[in-house]
Amino acid sequence: MSLVDLLYAVTTGPERRRALLTPVVLVVAVALLLLVVFGSLYMDRALGLPRLLPGALGTAIGVPLLAAGLVLHAWCLVLFWRARGTGGIGVPVNPPRELVTVGPYAWTRNPMLTAAFAWLSGLGFLLNSISMVFVWTPVFVIVNVIELRFVEEPELERRLGASYSEYQQRVPMFIPKAPRVGRHVA
Repeated sequence: MSLVDLLYAVTTGPERRRALLTPVVLVVAVALLLLVVFGSLYMDRALGLPRLLPGALGTAIGVPLLAAGLVLHAWCLVLFWRARGTGGIGVPVNPPRELVTVGPYAWTRNPMLTAAFAWLSGLGFLLNSISMVFVWTPVFVIVNVIELRFVEEPELERRLGASYSEYQQRVPMFIPKAPRVGRHVA
């Protein structure tokens, strides 16, 4: 059984199974985020890496990234909660039953991960961690892009059909497209 088949079986399976797996997947996700944070701090110390932009400059970059990422993340969680009624915490084993295409989901297919990338980078600047900004967060991004491309998106196409395929063609994975400027014909 492939990972896509396994995820599909869980997302379309009994509510009880999804409810039991949700906290497990949430703990794994939090553990991975903590690994990024503490792994990078350990790596900086173990390799004797210099501090990244200590002082006001690191704070000036880190605070807006961290704040924007946390606000975006919270917005996404609210949208998932509304789409499901209750319990929407945004884990792939217990997704909303319908496609969420409003708010930040109108601009990018994965704003929750975009938010995580932003707040991890912001935290890296605040902690002055070279490896968090330039090694651990980029690796986290790459792993997530691979997982999205080869597991979550095929499962979404299978479960949601043409509506997801159309959405996928219209909305970019992470970086929003610049708005089109209309042409006037005289």
